[in-house]
Amino acid sequence: MSENKLSCGVVIEFDFTAIDGANILFNVAKERLAAEGVDLTLKLEALHLVGGNYQGGLTELFSKLEKEADCSQIARDINEAFNAEVTKRLSGAVTPGIKEFINKVIAKDVKVVLATRGDVEALAPALEGFDSEKVVPYAEKSMTYGNGKWDVWRRALNANALADILTVGITGSGNGVKAVLVAGMPAIAVVNDHVSYQDFGGADCVVDSINGDLADEVLRILRLA
Repeated sequence: MSENKLSCGVVIEFDFTAIDGANILFNVAKERLAAEGVDLTLKLEALHLVGGNYQGGLTELFSKLEKEADCSQIARDINEAFNAEVTKRLSGAVTPGIKEFINKVIAKDVKVVLATRGDVEALAPALEGFDSEKVVPYAEKSMTYGNGKWDVWRRALNANALADILTVGITGSGNGVKAVLVAGMPAIAVVNDHVSYQDFGGADCVVDSINGDLADEVLRILRLA
């Protein structure tokens, strides 16, 4: 490959697919909001938080509950706590199934980008042995509550010299699927009970984990199988 760049790619929203980020975020937010006298429930989260940024969603939530709070500071606190919890889990999240996935797609010259809001250095030990030009940890410091919005995916593409129509986005929610599609990419969803109520329409496939079988789907979407 010339210029050490791959023409096709896959961007994995690692925190919400390989890691149980949806539940981690809910628990972190629930603990922080309890300090403000708010009992965060799954319903309140779904109604006010998952569709927008931290600060906007929190402002809406506190307004609905007729409470006063420094939503900007609360947003920062939740974001920092979430990133810290994710960082603790990064290395152990690279399972044998994920390694099989990576090996199968990079064998077809597909670049793998592992996007995380945690400390990417924590991923390094788990990725030893992989070609660093083909398997790339990517730091995304979004202040979005939950799965990344469309601009997050565009930043990941641009930072890794990938074209949207040649890159598959793997996300962890129905809202994430919509964001991937808006960014111009085909989408795969990895679901869990926390987000099962969401609409996954538009996804090329919906699965419950990242493994070698999913690699076959990525290669099919990219017309490499």
